[in-house]
Amino acid sequence: MRPKMQYEQPDLFKSRLDQIIDLKHPLVILSKRLDWSVFEQEFGSTYHNSDGRPGAPIRVYVGLHYLKHTYNESDESVLARFIENPYWQYFCGYEYFQHSNPIDPSSMTRFRKRIGWEAIELLLKELLSTATREGYLKARDLEHVNVDTTVQEKAISFPTDAKLYYKMREDLVSYAKEHSIDLRQNYRRLSKQALIKQGRYAHAKQFKRAGRQTKQLKTYLGRVYRDIQRKREEQDEHLEHLLKLSERLLSQEKHSKNKLYSIHAPEVECISKGKSHKRYEFGCKVGLATTSKRNWIVGVRAFHNNPYDGHTLDETLKNVESLTGIQVKNTYVDLGYRGHNYEGEGQVHIVDSRKMKKLTRSVRNWFKRRSAIEPVIGHIKSDNRMQRNQLKGQEGDYINAILSACGFNMRKLIAVFLCLKYIKSFFGLKTENRMKKDLKAEYIFAF
Repeated sequence: MRPKMQYEQPDLFKSRLDQIIDLKHPLVILSKRLDWSVFEQEFGSTYHNSDGRPGAPIRVYVGLHYLKHTYNESDESVLARFIENPYWQYFCGYEYFQHSNPIDPSSMTRFRKRIGWEAIELLLKELLSTATREGYLKARDLEHVNVDTTVQEKAISFPTDAKLYYKMREDLVSYAKEHSIDLRQNYRRLSKQALIKQGRYAHAKQFKRAGRQTKQLKTYLGRVYRDIQRKREEQDEHLEHLLKLSERLLSQEKHSKNKLYSIHAPEVECISKGKSHKRYEFGCKVGLATTSKRNWIVGVRAFHNNPYDGHTLDETLKNVESLTGIQVKNTYVDLGYRGHNYEGEGQVHIVDSRKMKKLTRSVRNWFKRRSAIEPVIGHIKSDNRMQRNQLKGQEGDYINAILSACGFNMRKLIAVFLCLKYIKSFFGLKTENRMKKDLKAEYIFAF
């Protein structure tokens, strides 16, 4: 049911949060600058008007997702910190200190499924709109944009054939037990022994022996797969999914394309980016677009089927235009984007260090700023939960990429408001408008 309007009655025995916290704290300032009514109007339509119990306020869900990816927390830990932190409670719209969780951690998963990944983009759009209204992101900053791709790794273990055969057989045997399918043999004990031996032989670099154990695990899986196919009596969607995965796993060879790398996350792809420290990464590609001047993330999109970098450019720039409403005039990319698919009005500059001397000084400076997107990728991975995606399915890949960008931009806004607080006290500036014009403040804003 749609959340009801919250009208909290004054309580004589409780202190209001705005009376016990610092109203100059960055989260307090940011909570007043964001337009929360946008989320109420957009997400309210996904709730039924009369059926069921009234849901928690939409601002609570949105605020918790902002905080989760800003401070690199999980669904469980963000709620644990929410109880202890009055600033987080004020940011989520509460007037009095809360002593219990407003929602269950699983409710955050259901909220993401309810609104979908396309509606999640509104969280990033509102942060960019707030930065624009406050004057920290200007229209001229969007004329020059850097674009690059990275890999968003999925939360899976390193895939080996032996582990995949063992896990797939386990899932089939569990299904057969739940639905009373009498198997000729489940190979539980033999498979466990073979998996242990395979790992020990591989560690000792006895690869022929390890290969024989892997082949044995594949044989066990094939026998269970064929036994269930013979004895199943009714059509079941979950069983069909398991049998398709089994068939795909049994038929794939070393050099096959579109291989299966995870049983619980079959959408995972193997991506090789030529890194010396990590040859292969398992997940999906993500295209990022940042402003050349101040490194605001103005576009993010996850891509499946491992496309060529140049073939992601058109969709990434369309995402920038849909989030900001401004046509990008100059896009700076690396050599991996040669042969791109962008056909818009803006210019795409492929940065080649061998041709830098032929350029004018101003153009050369913009070309040098192309590499500024690299530390942004590093920060969004290590600080904002893009390093290891825990969300399920392809939709989880899209959602995690967008929310990670929200966390990065929110950290920038918090840093700006923190600078405002200390510059006011240090320089004695009375108004924000005067501070924005102050030369020293402008240097601090240009981070």
